[in-house]
Amino acid sequence: MGDQTKTDIHKKAMIEALEKSLGIVTSACKTVGIVRSTHYKWYAEDEQYKKEVDSIKDLVLDFAESQLHKQISEGNPTSTIFFLKTKGKERGYVEKKELEIIKDDLDLSGISDEDLRNFLDNQNTQNDEE
Repeated sequence: MGDQTKTDIHKKAMIEALEKSLGIVTSACKTVGIVRSTHYKWYAEDEQYKKEVDSIKDLVLDFAESQLHKQISEGNPTSTIFFLKTKGKERGYVEKKELEIIKDDLDLSGISDEDLRNFLDNQNTQNDEE
């Protein structure tokens, strides 16, 4: 059996193992008997292999979403809140933090970098409109 045929067999086995492990690379590599770097080399160099691996990522995301919907239908409030915060933003299901700036007494220690960036972006947008 040639090296390319052996590699093709391993790639096919890896795709199947990734499907069974829900995309967990370490588990799939152990099942197939290859090292992680081999998988990532194939992923970088073989466009067809990359497409198949990426399609598994979509299947895993679909599976996770179905589990989320199941938990919502079972009345899990945390799952419901999470869903609304991520998928219901356009309907107002977002958390907003109010930022009060008092001149000469500015304490930003309780503000995340992301919130501060958002605030500054909003200030810049308002200044551009004026």
